[in-house]
Amino acid sequence: MTVIDANRMHEIETRYPEYFHRSFRQRFGGLMILIATLLYSLYAVWFFDLPKLFAEAHWERVGIYLSQWVSYDVQPEFRIEGDGSIDIRYPRFSPLGDNPHPDWLVNNPDGSITVSISGTSRSVTVSKSETIVTAHGVSVPVEVSSGALKVIGPVPGWMTVYDDNVLADLGFAGNVSISVDRVKIRKRFIGWANFIFDTQSSFFDKPVGEVVSLIVSGPRIKPDQSNLSLAFDDIWNNSEWQHGDVWTKLFQTIVMAFLGTLLGSLTAFPLAFLAARNITPNRLLNQILKRFFDFLRSVDMLIWALFLTRAFGPGPLAGSGAIFLTETGTLGKLYSEGLENIDNKPREGIKSTGAQTVLVHRYGIMPQIVPVFVSQTLYQWESNVRGATIIGAVGAGGIGLKLWEAMRTNANWENVAYMVILILIVVFIFDTASNALRHRLMGTKAH
Repeated sequence: MTVIDANRMHEIETRYPEYFHRSFRQRFGGLMILIATLLYSLYAVWFFDLPKLFAEAHWERVGIYLSQWVSYDVQPEFRIEGDGSIDIRYPRFSPLGDNPHPDWLVNNPDGSITVSISGTSRSVTVSKSETIVTAHGVSVPVEVSSGALKVIGPVPGWMTVYDDNVLADLGFAGNVSISVDRVKIRKRFIGWANFIFDTQSSFFDKPVGEVVSLIVSGPRIKPDQSNLSLAFDDIWNNSEWQHGDVWTKLFQTIVMAFLGTLLGSLTAFPLAFLAARNITPNRLLNQILKRFFDFLRSVDMLIWALFLTRAFGPGPLAGSGAIFLTETGTLGKLYSEGLENIDNKPREGIKSTGAQTVLVHRYGIMPQIVPVFVSQTLYQWESNVRGATIIGAVGAGGIGLKLWEAMRTNANWENVAYMVILILIVVFIFDTASNALRHRLMGTKAH
């Protein structure tokens, strides 16, 4: 065991004062940060009233919206006429077309109609005097007598009885609404209805093999147009999914992001040389340009888009202009800071040979900054693809406007899912491509 005397101890303390004579900040800084973070979190909970917010939130809508992203429903309505007959009606633009005859709807010999909601475990039988709902292992008759509804037997938990209506919730499979003179059924299916061909297409509701056969070697459906061209037109002009319009707007979004970023980088590049203190030794000009960059990027892209849509009207021009103004400020700041951090030795060496200013910049500065500038520009371009989607919602063109229109109706959530997936794919492709280019320019390996 080694014993350290007082002199040796004093020598160690003198040599390493940072370990033996720590300041208050060094000793308690971590604890103070932890306490400050906790206090701020408690303040945020109080300020936003999070307990009330979570208690009053409509969490049930999350499941409804998510189910509508991956499914569609058919809503037949059964009207009981005065003579006891049952008239079947479908909403306008039904996914099944104008004259549907689904196999899950069966006309019984006694005049009643049975609708299979989910196999045989969930079904509805409609007759002139009663409606029988079968679910969860029980069958519940709802009789119509003297213009009033009457549930026979105990009312299960999945059925709600009102004065003039009985509602049966059958879960994801659908629901049933029963009134005195009509029964409305919502039957849900997994998938996206009529995604390829809509109900107006000549290929609608045909098996895949038959469609392929018609396209490859079948007789022409329209004498003046080949079946392949007709099929493409029907897909591109699908009235329900609007593939042509969606893809055109998606391409507009990509072009907006590319054009705005390109123009912003071309404008910011020369201005950055004037704003960099070590390149242009004019403090007044440096400060004016840097404050100009601050102004352009302090106004959010969405606000620029609102200004420009008022000036030029809705369309991709306003979107490209908003991205251009924002990127001029952002890239101008990044470029100028990059120039101020270069190694001046190559520049000074070339300048000592008596080379002109253009050549000094070309050989003393450009090799250092080009990979960094290109990397920053590619990242901004990738980011602007996402930003262009947002500004499209305020009328700046692109797929953002289509997305907003689909969400605003609160009924086309499968179309919303379609466009969101397209945006995710585009962002993923651009992210992968820009990462590969950045790593190649920087001379590093992509992981």
